[in-house]
Amino acid sequence: MTRSAVVVGIGNILWADEGFGVRAVEALNEGWDPGPDVHLVDGGTQGLGLLPVVEDAGLLVILDAVDFGLVPGVLMVATDDEVPRYLTAKKLSLHQTSFQDVLALAQLSGHAPARMVLIGVQPQDLETYGGGLSPAVAARIGEATDHARAHLADAGFSLMPRNTGSDVEPLGPVAVAMPLYERDTVSPDISETAP
Repeated sequence: MTRSAVVVGIGNILWADEGFGVRAVEALNEGWDPGPDVHLVDGGTQGLGLLPVVEDAGLLVILDAVDFGLVPGVLMVATDDEVPRYLTAKKLSLHQTSFQDVLALAQLSGHAPARMVLIGVQPQDLETYGGGLSPAVAARIGEATDHARAHLADAGFSLMPRNTGSDVEPLGPVAVAMPLYERDTVSPDISETAP
């Protein structure tokens, strides 16, 4: 039996660019219908609660803010054995430690994904509590979702474009969805670009 593909966005939306992964998977959900074999997950800061999701994945695509030591807004892609190394190289927050634990436990249980992809962006602002994504990081959401779709397609999973104006079931609480949450943030750059 073929295992499913899982795209999980991890991070804390309350700390500016730390929320990149969640915002990227939300954007993927808004624009694309994943079908029955692809699961889009707002992993937020769930940590070990994500173990069953990871164990179910044949292909695991992780969207996250990762400190690669690069210029803010640079997008990097790591695959398979590189993924745990990047998640532990320089931790931005506790969610990365706990997600590394999730990957290790899945490996120990014999249910680790056959393939893993980390699509990470170099954050600019991790200090603004209640802030939205910085412009440099927000600008990479489309590129990150394109990478996710390409890796899914390479593994035989396809997403269909959603019809414009179609109702989309949100992945998380509507009250903190990007259009509402970031409209009221204190960052003037973000509020100017939010709908």
